[in-house]
Order: sequence, then C-alpha cells, then structure tokens
Amino acid sequence: MVVIVGLILGLMLSALDFVIVSASMRTIADELHGQTLQAWATTAYFVTSTIATPLFGKLSDIYGRKKLYMSAITIFLVGSLLCGLATTMYQLAAFRAVQGIGGGGLAALAFAIMGDILTPELRARYQVYFSSVSAVAGVAGPPVGGMFASADTLLWIDGWRWAFLINIPIGLVALVVVGLLFKMPSRRREQRVDFGGAAWLVVGLGPLLVVAEQGRHWGWSSPLTLGLIALGLAGLVAFLVTERRMGDAAVIPLRLFRDRVFSVVNGVNVIVGIGVFGSLIFLPLYLQLVKGQSPGEAGLMLILQTAGVLSTSRGFSKTINRSGRYRDFLLAGMGLVSATLFVLATLDSGSSLWLVGGLIYLLGAGVGICFPVTLIALQNNSRKEDMGVASAAYSFFRGIGGAAGTALFLSLMFSLAVGRISEAVGRASSGAEFSAAAADPAVIANPANQKVLDTVSGSGAVDLDDTSFLLHADRRIAAPVVDGIADAMSTVFFAGGCVMLVGFLLSFLLPGAKRPGKAPEPSPAPVGEQTAAS
Repeated sequence: MVVIVGLILGLMLSALDFVIVSASMRTIADELHGQTLQAWATTAYFVTSTIATPLFGKLSDIYGRKKLYMSAITIFLVGSLLCGLATTMYQLAAFRAVQGIGGGGLAALAFAIMGDILTPELRARYQVYFSSVSAVAGVAGPPVGGMFASADTLLWIDGWRWAFLINIPIGLVALVVVGLLFKMPSRRREQRVDFGGAAWLVVGLGPLLVVAEQGRHWGWSSPLTLGLIALGLAGLVAFLVTERRMGDAAVIPLRLFRDRVFSVVNGVNVIVGIGVFGSLIFLPLYLQLVKGQSPGEAGLMLILQTAGVLSTSRGFSKTINRSGRYRDFLLAGMGLVSATLFVLATLDSGSSLWLVGGLIYLLGAGVGICFPVTLIALQNNSRKEDMGVASAAYSFFRGIGGAAGTALFLSLMFSLAVGRISEAVGRASSGAEFSAAAADPAVIANPANQKVLDTVSGSGAVDLDDTSFLLHADRRIAAPVVDGIADAMSTVFFAGGCVMLVGFLLSFLLPGAKRPGKAPEPSPAPVGEQTAAS
C-alpha cells in the first residue's frame, strides 16, 4: 500500500495537470494571444512525454524504478514552474515540452511498478486505486481549472498561472513520500540505452507534427511543408533501422511486434489517442465558445466525463480480467466512443445542455472501457522481464496518437472556422436582426463588436487568436461567429468518429478470449536477443 500511495501521488500530478489545463486553455490562449496556436502547447507536451515514456521505462529496467520515478517528478515540477512564468504561447509550448518529459516518466513508471509488484489477479483489483486518481482529478480538476481561469488574480498572481503552479505543493509532497517511504528492491542490469533511437524519433515525429499544425499557413504543397515531411519520414526510417540494430536495448524492441496482442493493442492505442485526445480537447472549447459558459461552468459540466470514465472502468476492470474477453470489451468501448462522437457532430449553438451533458458522460464511459482493457490485455500478455518496456509502449503509442490527433484536429478546426465564420456572417448580414444591431450606434461603439463588423465590411476576417471579444460582444453580432465555430467543431467531431471507427474495425484482429488473470508462458527469445538482454 505504501508503494501504491507513492504511485498515486505521482500520477495525481499528471492527471490533475491535464484536466486543469484543458479547462483553462481557452483563457490561457486568450491571455497569451494565441488561441490558434494552442496546438503547440498541447502537442509539445505530448511529443516529449511520448519520447520520454519508453526511455524512462528502459532506464528503470536497468537502474531501478525509484530514482527514475523521483527524477520524473522533479522534471515535471520544474516544467510546471516555468509554465507558470510564460509570457507568450511559444514560451508556454517550450515549457510544456519540459513538463512533458516528467509526465512521460510518471506514466511509464507508475504502470511498470504496478506490473512488477502485482500478480495478474491483483492488477484488476488495484485498478480501483488508480481509478481514484482519475476520480479526484476529474471531479476536482475542471472546477479548479475554471476557478483559476475566471480569477483575474489569486495571491497577486494571474489566476490562469495557478493552473500550473498548483502542481508545486502536490509534487513536493509526492517527492517526500516517495523518497522516504518508497522501498522497492532493485538490481542493476547492464544494458545499452537507445539514445540514438530516441533522437531519431524526435527527428521523425517533430517535423511531421509541425507540418500538421503549420501546413495550413504555409500551404500543403509548399517547399517548406514538403521538405519537413521528407525529413520526418527519413527520421522514422532511421528510427526503425536503429531499433533493429539495437535489439533488446531498443526504445521499443521490434521483437515485441511479433506478438499479435502487443501489435493490435498498440495499434488501437494510436487510434484511441488520435480520436479521444484529439476530440476531448474540444469539449471545454465547445462549452465556452459555442454555449457561452464561463470556465467554471464548463469545468462543472466536464465532471460528467469523469463520472462516465469511473462508472465503467471501476465496474469492468475485474470482469475484464476474470473473463479474459479483451476483444469483446474493446469493441464495446470503441463502438461507444465512435457513436458518441458522431452524435456530437450534430450539435450546434442551440443544442440542449441536457443532450450535451449526456454525450459527455457517454464519451467518458467509452473511454473508461478502452483504456483499462488495453492495459490489462497488454500486461497479462507480457513476459516479466518485458513489463517495463511493454508498459512504456502502452503510454508511448497512446501519446503518439494524442499528439497527432491534437495537432491535426486543432489545425482542422481553425482552418475551417475562419471560412465558416465568414459564410455565417455573410448569411446573417442580410437578416433583419443582425442589420438592426449593425446599425445601432451603441453596438458600433463597442470595440468587441468591431471584429465581426469588419468582416461584414470586407476589411478583414475575424481574428481567433483572442476570442475574449465574444464575452462582451452583442449577442446578435456574435451569433454568426458562434455558429461558424460550432460548424467547424462538428466537422472535427465527425472526423474523430471516423478515426474511432477505424479502431473499432482494428479491434476485431485481437485474439478471442484467453485464460483470464494469467499471462501466457514466455517464449524463448532468439539467441541474439538473449545475448543483448544479458
């Protein structure tokens, strides 16, 4: 239980951070005048955490878990402090990258340690404790993030900065508890560390994610875009060549992909990352930009998502492990998420909040099935000596999907939004209500309305880097802007549903029911791999 407490405190950092920042991001982006740049801050975290995850897993296999776990907490706290001091969106993105290194270590090592100390029969039982982290973060995080975002200042510091600074006291407590009470035997294993593979992974992923975010500005056929795509593909090829050469010392040993469960589960993990993380980031944006809720009100609505996650993850974890019917449960989770995203795509600015709340709950319920079943299937199918790298691979592939989904969907949304807002403003400008508002001297004198009125006159498109003008604009003037944003978000939710539908079909490749609660007997590694491991 002492070890579990140490893991929970560390996971609480990353879980709270993700939820609080998501609830606050609209205000943060407005304050830093970078609403259309927010993908940088999100993908920077995902990229570094994705690359750090397998490295921390590999290093912990060699040097032991405790030192690496404490290092991950420390790096996360340094990144949190720097994020709280950021003055531009690009600075925030750089500091979120630092934070992501620590976050990747926390996720990888928590699940690896759980796999080390618990038998397959106990893993599902102790999922309840890990679910409690999601419960606390999911219930407390959105309202807290909304409170920070709504406050002009708190203790003489900008309110939104506390979305990052709140990590400092929690992290210090975690460091003390883990440092003093975390006792776990470890033995050093001499093995090479694949820093070359990690470097090539940065070269491969970095340019492709930059293109996903900036390609709409540069032009998809521009020399810069094509050059970065070529660089990214070359980096990925070099990464695969390096992984093959490194054998068991690789960031992700390629021999693991010979196992069907490992390959299918992590393929699904990429899809889940793209569809779920790429779509979840729009829920607080929809509630605030389209439904006009305050950050605090949106935070309270997002508690429904946590309720959905907990209602299924807590209820099904033991059943999944006992039955061993991984494929059936995965199909149910993927199908529920996909169907919910398709319904979300039908929403507009006039949709009932009751319907929106129900869909948020169902989306969480689907996620609460997908995540536990993939983790349990992966760990119960892994050899003991591969537990660290297999658990890291779980977070690694989900992180790749999350980074890609966030960059692609935010880019898609803001690419579509400007044009659809212009179309909506054009349609509204011929209506009596809008025309009356546009001719009202009081409306014209309000600077918040000027962005929309400029669009009507043809002198410029609406600047979405700072959407705070919607808080003060005349409702009749703001309506077409809101409708254009809602229309763009509908396309994003539809795209997310299509992505999850691909994952649903991929889930059919997962083998049928296995003997529950027991990992398969490990097959002997080839002679070359045994030598590399030794």
